[in-house]
Amino acid sequence: MSAEPETPESQETSDPEARGLRLVAVLLGLTVVSGLIDAVSYLGLGHVFTANMTGNVVVLGFAAAGAPGFSVPHTATSLCCFLLGAVAGGRVARWRGEGSRRTWARLTLAAEAVLVGASAVIAFAAPHATATVYALIALTAFAMGLRNATVRKLGIADLTTTVLTMTLTGLASDSKAGGGSGHRSPRRSASVVAMAVGAWLGAWLVLDHGLGIPLLVAAAAVGLLAVVASGRE
Repeated sequence: MSAEPETPESQETSDPEARGLRLVAVLLGLTVVSGLIDAVSYLGLGHVFTANMTGNVVVLGFAAAGAPGFSVPHTATSLCCFLLGAVAGGRVARWRGEGSRRTWARLTLAAEAVLVGASAVIAFAAPHATATVYALIALTAFAMGLRNATVRKLGIADLTTTVLTMTLTGLASDSKAGGGSGHRSPRRSASVVAMAVGAWLGAWLVLDHGLGIPLLVAAAAVGLLAVVASGRE
């Protein structure tokens, strides 16, 4: 008897990379988390970003000029830890990048979840200690650097998860009004909405519940995405 031909569904089931949530959806979820993390850091840690380094470089300039409400040590800590995280992410990419995309993504997201979870524990344990601010900045910035390096290596268009300048530029310039086809407008629009939703959620949680709960929510969300991520776009 001849074997029955494989259907697309059976091929997908037999391919480990195809099992789970597509990376586009995972990265949109991570974009929500980025908005949440930056709400925590900017509103709760002294006007510093730990996910959006474009804003952080600008903030560093403000702080260096002596603008009130900004801190050079806080911002420099965020930048340095983000870069260290990106270095670690680059190492992981060279170690795992030629293997299973699914395993690589899950490993990196699990590490991010652990780091953000640790920051939540610290926020609950010592919410008013001076060292807590630096610990939260360092842990979340390192986690964001690790993630950004991974997302960059994955190379999925229009989903950087932390910055929107080029996404908004592409949304406008490639739209039909800008003379383009607009074929990526849904993905780009979803990325903008995801960031805004994360920032709103983070701001609400920080203002009403402090820093521990939004960090715990972020860690849980990333942990869930780590479990369900596939290796396909």
